[in-house]
Amino acid sequence: MCLAVPGRVLDIAEKDGTRMATVDFGGVQKEVCLEYLPDLQVGEYAIVHVGFALQRLDEESAKQTLELFAELGMLQEEFGDPWELAADAADGGEGGPR
Repeated sequence: MCLAVPGRVLDIAEKDGTRMATVDFGGVQKEVCLEYLPDLQVGEYAIVHVGFALQRLDEESAKQTLELFAELGMLQEEFGDPWELAADAADGGEGGPR
């Protein structure tokens, strides 16, 4: 599943002519393109989907959404190790040794 996940902008830099940011998603940091939100600043939150910041979001809404996603295990599903996730799926989701 591919979620649109809220994240907090940690830093911004231009890379190869594209405005990029390091964004924190509740402890997981990823590089994100800011071309759709050219005025987004460090410390602000945005909804990110497939590596693009799409919409600015207030801090309270972002934190509530991240907490809910974490409770539902959706952050692990979205950002977890793909090899670990594949092994879990092969095990029937039990997560133990095969």
